[in-house]
Amino acid sequence: MFTNHTVHDALYLDFTHGQWAQLRDSVPLNLSESDLTSLSGINEKLSLSEVTDIYLPLSRLLNLIVKSKQQRGLVLDEFLSQKPSSSPYIISIAGSVAVGKSTTARILQALLQQWPEHPKVDLVTTDGFLYPLAELKKRGLLQRKGFPESYDSKMLLDFIADVKSGKPSVQAPVYSHVTYDRLAKTQVIDRPDILILEGLNVLQTGLDTPVETKSPFVSDFVDFSIYVDAEENLLKQWYKERFLQFTSGAFTDERSFFHHYAGLSAQQANKIAENIWDSINGPNLQLNIKPTRERAHLILRKGQDHQVKEVLLRK
Repeated sequence: MFTNHTVHDALYLDFTHGQWAQLRDSVPLNLSESDLTSLSGINEKLSLSEVTDIYLPLSRLLNLIVKSKQQRGLVLDEFLSQKPSSSPYIISIAGSVAVGKSTTARILQALLQQWPEHPKVDLVTTDGFLYPLAELKKRGLLQRKGFPESYDSKMLLDFIADVKSGKPSVQAPVYSHVTYDRLAKTQVIDRPDILILEGLNVLQTGLDTPVETKSPFVSDFVDFSIYVDAEENLLKQWYKERFLQFTSGAFTDERSFFHHYAGLSAQQANKIAENIWDSINGPNLQLNIKPTRERAHLILRKGQDHQVKEVLLRK
């Protein structure tokens, strides 16, 4: 929960699940149950009603905002007597490990690309900008993977700056959750109308660095930011449940970096997952991720079963 309710009330409009659902304004849902299967992540129970109540109103809001931005851009182009710019609208999605950022990003991509005003919506995860495993080991950062210093910030900033400037065919590195490493192949981003950028630290600013810096941050290029939130006890529970599923799923792949965890008993898996959370994911959440929450334009607060129970919209 927010610790300062006065600041909370001053910054955000607070909606219950039901109140937010009313803002859908009869926007049709063109996704099926089978579509949701491919969009939802491990250990998440995503329903059509959740998409209808939470994500359709959000896609409607974003559609209105993007249209307004595009119209403003046309006015500016006319004023400057220049050709229409091809700068995309950038949406960032932040939040803890296991909170469901990737699912939120995929759902929004699927919904936004249905709007006729901006059919090209690309999605990039910042996982690809983590240093390769060899470099993380060299720098002694393997146990701090996901912390800000484990990312190639220059590569990420160069990428987002090129995309924002309308540069064609910008390449983004691709990450494998099987090998736990960056792949040789890349994802090509070619002047989308909207770019969704999903990652742990995409809301960070210079306020989060121990020394003063004049360097830009990813957040400087973002037009609209979303933070997916939940109480830490739930996040830890979801992480442990996901880890247990991986022991009989993804970890059984011999290429998996965590193959040595395959076939663990539920008790063993729970103990290891708890240790990983307490030593890496939990501290990263408290030190680097959660402090950025109140910078988001919109917060999706989840309760049990990954269901959004509250939506906070910045005034």
